[in-house]
Amino acid sequence: MHVHSSDSVPVEGDIYLLGGGEDRPQILAADRLRSDGGLKRAAERGATVLAVCAGYQIIGQSYGDDDDNPLPGVGILDIHSGRGESRAVGEIVADVDPEIGGGRITGFENHQGRTTLGPSAKPLARTLKGIGNDGQTEGAYQGRVLGTYLHGPALPRNPAFADLLLSTRVGQLPPLPPSWGERLHEERLAAVM
Repeated sequence: MHVHSSDSVPVEGDIYLLGGGEDRPQILAADRLRSDGGLKRAAERGATVLAVCAGYQIIGQSYGDDDDNPLPGVGILDIHSGRGESRAVGEIVADVDPEIGGGRITGFENHQGRTTLGPSAKPLARTLKGIGNDGQTEGAYQGRVLGTYLHGPALPRNPAFADLLLSTRVGQLPPLPPSWGERLHEERLAAVM
């Protein structure tokens, strides 16, 4: 189900995906998500949330506007994001925290954000190539709420990571035969490593 910016966020979903966006629409999205409260209630009841780039920043405690003034986030992930001195653009490769699985992930990043994690959040992955949060870590997770700077698109490009998200709702998935997703994943890793 697609939820448009003018819609209330339904709380009964299993998995929520927030995409990226430009700085000014990011402010509007954060305001609406915070005032609506549906996404926060869904996360509190155990729904899985994956937020990408600007979506990742706004689900945190705070994020920076165009001038890096701190603005309140939705507050479902213990992170704070602001603007870095330079833009991170290019391929990124990172190893997902073995505690949650998902293997080595690859994607494309295009952001100026820099994100610090609070004590309740853990790094989603350790950066091997690219910037991610800070040149050392990429993304964050806290329970079933995950955030990442990976575009590319992140899920088709990283089938094991997609399976990780699905398994939070349906349990352990049996392995599938190799598919275009695995070939794409291996091809992207080979191209950048």
